[in-house]
Amino acid sequence: MDYREDINGALKALREGGIIIYPTDTIWGLGCDATNQQAVDKIFAIKKREESKSLIILVNGYPMLERYVVSIPETAASILEVADKPITIIYPKGKNLAPAVISTDGSVGIRICADDFCNELITRFRKPIVSTSANISDTPAPRNFSEISEEILMSASYVVKHRQWETEIKTPSSVIKVEDDGVIHIIRK
Repeated sequence: MDYREDINGALKALREGGIIIYPTDTIWGLGCDATNQQAVDKIFAIKKREESKSLIILVNGYPMLERYVVSIPETAASILEVADKPITIIYPKGKNLAPAVISTDGSVGIRICADDFCNELITRFRKPIVSTSANISDTPAPRNFSEISEEILMSASYVVKHRQWETEIKTPSSVIKVEDDGVIHIIRK
């Protein structure tokens, strides 16, 4: 699949502090540069979401993950090794990210993405990308592109064309919070 045009369009938007709508390894997401506070503020405004609710970010692998968390608890590393579906882990302490991406307790939710398009985008961007469902807060998350509202579509700087035609019903990732001492809290199955 040739999605160079989409990669280039999304990269331009991300580099300019804009918002993209893009397919991930789970559902369609609203995304931006996870290190740019002004871009993150735009996401909260589009979603009409309270800033006290943090956002998930996507990275392309362990080396990038290590640049944005203070430490990776052994339990989290073990979970990632055996995970057979997309899983977001909330790490105890984030770093080098826009302040609004990090929770008030210092934690940050990060998923190592397993999608070719997303990984190429993240690799070329060289920074993590916010991934939050492409919907207004407290409304159902879109299970495929056709369920994204016109209001959300109009709010984006760039809408990826790749995979818009897919009709498969997608679901958000599981979310697990891992404490430094290895204690696990299941946030979303």
